[in-house]
Amino acid sequence: MKLMRVGEAGSEKPALLDADGKIRDLSGHVADIGGEAITPSGLARIAAIDPKSLPEIAPGRIGACVAGTGKFICIGLNYSDHAAETGATVPPEPIIFMKATSAIVGPNDDVIIPRGSEKTDWEVELGVVIGKTAKYVTEAEALDYVAGYCVSNDVSERAFQTERSGQWTKGKSCDTFGPIGPWLVTKDEIPQPQNLGMWLTVNGQKMQNGSSKTMVYGVAFLVSYLSQFMSLHPGDVISTGTPPGVGMGLKPPRYLKAGDVVELGIEGLGTQKQTFVADR
Repeated sequence: MKLMRVGEAGSEKPALLDADGKIRDLSGHVADIGGEAITPSGLARIAAIDPKSLPEIAPGRIGACVAGTGKFICIGLNYSDHAAETGATVPPEPIIFMKATSAIVGPNDDVIIPRGSEKTDWEVELGVVIGKTAKYVTEAEALDYVAGYCVSNDVSERAFQTERSGQWTKGKSCDTFGPIGPWLVTKDEIPQPQNLGMWLTVNGQKMQNGSSKTMVYGVAFLVSYLSQFMSLHPGDVISTGTPPGVGMGLKPPRYLKAGDVVELGIEGLGTQKQTFVADR
């Protein structure tokens, strides 16, 4: 299933995309796409509904594909080819940092370049949405705790991230720096998350063209690994790292400015399009 949220910010309706590409209203069956609705039992109840029995919704703004996210966890330097382009060494264990949940926006919403920013950058990433509370789970059982997958743009301000001392979070958490969606695609539609093509363009120029197969630490490992340190809950999102082609890795580096348009997508998970605008 392709689950989504549509409507103005703060007033989104839960919906699904049917086989004909029509948006169907789920609000008569679930309160939102998050929490209980994306647990195994909740997804089973949605799957049992005939999509044609649901009211059709006219296309409009698409919101973030999951509501009520408690944790937005990101993994750094998780692609061997991306680590190489930045001159970094692949870490012996995953690098974990948090992106504030207040950064989450819809996949096509404007992204605001924060005041004082000179190094706002892009990162297409595979997002993993948790569907069942995970604590101390093994790698073999880890995917049982995944509800599905989504496209994530881990927008980053590199000067805030690497030149202002301390941890990476402040360069990753600016308002609007977390577009996710357009859909939460349930895991049954993505049987091989480690072999998905992914791409990103800036003003129509291809900048990233990679595959999740070059991830150092795969989805199952990451879910298991993170669950050793913290409980993962339904609606939590893990953004799993980016392939090469980010602005920081270019020679010379290239960063985003007001008016730039970024488009990105992952095989089977849909596409995003954002216009970058200056903060006022």
